[in-house]
Amino acid sequence: MTTAQPIRETTTEPITRIGDHINVTHGVVALCEAQPGHPVYAISNGAGGWLDITISSFLSQVKKVAKGLIGLGVEPGDKVAVMSATSYSWAVVDQAIWFAGGISVPIYETSSAHQIAHLLASSEAQLVLIGSDHLRSAVQAGANMVGGKKSGLEIYSIESTADLDEIAANSTNVTNSQLETARTRARADDVATLVYTSGTTGKPKGVEITHRNLVEGAANIVPFAADILGEGESRTLLFLPLAHVLARAVQLICLHRGIQVAHTADTSTLLDDLGTFRPTWLLVVPRVLEKVYHSAAAKASDDGKGAIFEEARKTAVAYSQALQAAADGNGSGPSLALRAKHALFSPLVYSKLRAKLGGEVTHIVSGASPLNPEIAHFFAGIGLPVQEGYGLTESTAPITLNIPGATRIGTVGLPVPGNTVKIAEDGEILLKGPVIFHGYYNRPDETKEAFDDNGFFCTGDLGSLDADGFLSVTGRKKELIVTAGGKNIFPTPLEESVRSDPLVAQTVVVGEGRPFAAALVFPDPEAVSSWAEHNGFGHLSIRDALADEAASHALHAQVQQAVDRANTEVSRAESIRSFALVDAELSIESGHLTPSMKLIRAKVMDDFSDAVEDLYTA
Repeated sequence: MTTAQPIRETTTEPITRIGDHINVTHGVVALCEAQPGHPVYAISNGAGGWLDITISSFLSQVKKVAKGLIGLGVEPGDKVAVMSATSYSWAVVDQAIWFAGGISVPIYETSSAHQIAHLLASSEAQLVLIGSDHLRSAVQAGANMVGGKKSGLEIYSIESTADLDEIAANSTNVTNSQLETARTRARADDVATLVYTSGTTGKPKGVEITHRNLVEGAANIVPFAADILGEGESRTLLFLPLAHVLARAVQLICLHRGIQVAHTADTSTLLDDLGTFRPTWLLVVPRVLEKVYHSAAAKASDDGKGAIFEEARKTAVAYSQALQAAADGNGSGPSLALRAKHALFSPLVYSKLRAKLGGEVTHIVSGASPLNPEIAHFFAGIGLPVQEGYGLTESTAPITLNIPGATRIGTVGLPVPGNTVKIAEDGEILLKGPVIFHGYYNRPDETKEAFDDNGFFCTGDLGSLDADGFLSVTGRKKELIVTAGGKNIFPTPLEESVRSDPLVAQTVVVGEGRPFAAALVFPDPEAVSSWAEHNGFGHLSIRDALADEAASHALHAQVQQAVDRANTEVSRAESIRSFALVDAELSIESGHLTPSMKLIRAKVMDDFSDAVEDLYTA
């Protein structure tokens, strides 16, 4: 049975170490030599099917593009920026830059000209590869803001195979020997990529991620997470931005494991793509699971099956909770009655939800931000266990992970082999291991400040380790709210709880220097429209619902229930005493969310300062 005493530090011993001469390209070459016909990627055929790309075909294309980059003047150590949606072309040029000896600098395709200017100036990128021509004007505008030589920055499209061939056409005078020299020049501790932080608390910083960070991280996580990644016919559909370190690290892990990867950036076709590609596991952010969860409940309600779905939901959650208790040594598992109910709902509800994700998914990996435990239990209960993990750009993404046989819902798992997690006296999460970054590019002072005297990276996140070494994350140090009465409030758990209501898209808890905690609640437009129709108010937008006295009263009452549920998890002094419904959508485009769906709290507070004031003057 699990003891109640938390611990301060835990380490998972490394499974393997890599040689100092190794870089990211060595694994690709080795896989091709061992299994040249193995399919590692798949591309859409445009008619609902997928075409396999073998490792030998992929490597051949990578070499051609790499030679083209060298022909364009890319030398070892040069920075090449990539601004593109998630795609197969992204995978090709990522490796091609490394084969050419370069350092890749991903830029989110949603970035503004000002953000692009900062990254171009900071990274000193030599050229930019863009995923579609409509991005060209934004990149050029950013380059013009930097001025000087950057105004004449070379920009090349990678949108199609023809575009890649056009880059490759510059390889006329580049020999195989030159390419091999460029490919093998970088060593394990050389920088492989500059990945910029999301900028939630200031200007983005260029995180220097080395070849060792990527390769040794992959080499250790592959056997650690073998039951998730699978064998033989394992495949996944990537739809998260490859500009984010999590998706890129996972793509590299797949390449090391020989797992087939397909890409899609169009969320409107995601369900169709899942149905045709039929992945065996998925990488998601919590918002994806929340949308699936809430949309399933809404559809059941619209079809007059709301009561059945609710009972099925409760059963799934209870079933998963009973399994978790048994795994922790605190119970005997689901009762016979619970097993019977679970078996009843399996064909009626659960199998249909699994089918929506392609029908063959056995595990889901969730990262980038916290997942509500009840949603995790729901998916586990329907047969889609969610393995939540934790990491930052500075840790090359996953540094802890729940794995089959060692999963504790509500935590982000155990350290990936080779890494150590420590909790400081003030609760800050400290990290050490081969995946921890080299430093911030051209920012030696900030690099020094990021590490303590014992070489641990100071994450800025707060958390705890239970007696078995599972990590829980409670919030960010910089987001800690201190009320006028001196009460410390961690907003994230409250926000997650309120956001679990289907009507809520985002919640922002406020209260710094104020007499009590309050919240801005941003309703989900689609959910509100469906709710209004279902409750007899007709087809209403959020604005219309708030303007209609009866609808507004009912909507506030529904959200109040979500707030009340959240308040049961904290003391009276920490509870949300007041909230306001805000007719606005927080999004990446509005500048309020990062591309990994993290809240940019300062931006919200600036843009909705009047709404915050109203909470305390009403």
